[in-house]
Amino acid sequence: MKSRAVVITGMGFVTSLGHSTEEVTDRLKQGRHGFSRVDLREGLNLPIKVVGPVRGYAFPSPDPSDWRLPEESVLTPEDDLASLPPHGIYAVDALEQALAQAGLTKDDLSDPVTGLYAASGGSPFLLRHHLSRYEERQWRRGHPMGIVRSIAGTLNFNLAARYGIRGANCGFVSACASSSHALGHAYDEIMLSRQDRMLVMGAEECLVENVIPFDAMRALTSNPDPETACRPFDQSRDGFVVTGGAVALILESASIARRPPLARLRGWGQASDGYHVAGPHPDGAGLSMAIERALRSAETEPREIAYVNAHATSTIAGDRAEALALRQVFDPRHASPAIVSTKGLTGHGLSLSGIMEAAFTILSLQHNFLPGNRNLIEPDSACADMHFPTEAKEQPVASAINNSSGFGGSNVCHVFTQP
Repeated sequence: MKSRAVVITGMGFVTSLGHSTEEVTDRLKQGRHGFSRVDLREGLNLPIKVVGPVRGYAFPSPDPSDWRLPEESVLTPEDDLASLPPHGIYAVDALEQALAQAGLTKDDLSDPVTGLYAASGGSPFLLRHHLSRYEERQWRRGHPMGIVRSIAGTLNFNLAARYGIRGANCGFVSACASSSHALGHAYDEIMLSRQDRMLVMGAEECLVENVIPFDAMRALTSNPDPETACRPFDQSRDGFVVTGGAVALILESASIARRPPLARLRGWGQASDGYHVAGPHPDGAGLSMAIERALRSAETEPREIAYVNAHATSTIAGDRAEALALRQVFDPRHASPAIVSTKGLTGHGLSLSGIMEAAFTILSLQHNFLPGNRNLIEPDSACADMHFPTEAKEQPVASAINNSSGFGGSNVCHVFTQP
């Protein structure tokens, strides 16, 4: 029997839509995307022309003294950044926003009842640099921080040390479901009374080393127009747009929260496709099971869900599989939630996407609005008779789910409600 309510008390954003809750909320309401046309590597004329950049930050070399940060960043070039990767910079700035909103102090963070779960794919940018330097030096001398600033656990290494975390501390790696797994397991820590408070982070870079490998998989759009490149669920979609940044959420037991909660995390579910190393099950079997498990965990019926923040990345196979999964759970004759992929505004944040879109879902609950499906002109036939709004609109949102899927068929779903 459930005995503890798990609530969200703080959020922080460093994304292609903006670097504050207010800016992100406004752009979601206005349907304003965060894409730009870029040259990922000057002089090479690479085939990918559009990304969702994190504006105000620049990392022209692996040397932190060359990095440029926006004025609002809590970090400066004078800080010791030797162990931080670029996406670690985003993470610190996002987490500081969330901590301030939740009203947490340094003593709260070092209390053993507070834990940290984080997700990222590491820093291919720095990993490539450090290994190249090693090779140049006959594998005899390298950067002492080369490992901790580049491998997949770098976020939890750096953040746990920086904030004095003494509770649970773990990194999650399940590709594009990573930060959703971190969020779900953080919920479990509180529900099981192992922790009273969890800091949950997701962050990724948007540099050539993160982007171009997906082109080899034929997963990225070849459309060079930022206005139309990303079109989840649309019949003419041809691949996703990569974005980066960081999002932080503070989860607490309702009994210890000092600030009014933003939303309640009611439950979650996960399931695997058991089908393919990179592609989704064509019928969305694993995702539909994850959604059903999440609803059961939350003691919620499909007809009670007003809004689905879909994982849909704008790939042909992925979007169709998700539409079919949603159809299995939400029979249009009895339940017809609004289905929206906010990736049409942000692009795909890889391991960041789960927590970023969970935060967008919380904003919808908090401010009573639905985002729209940008560029959805002719929906895929799998979407027939389902509700895919194309424009943002104001309306009460009492309950919502957020979906995530990753390589290997990892599927995660969270259920959020008004606090």
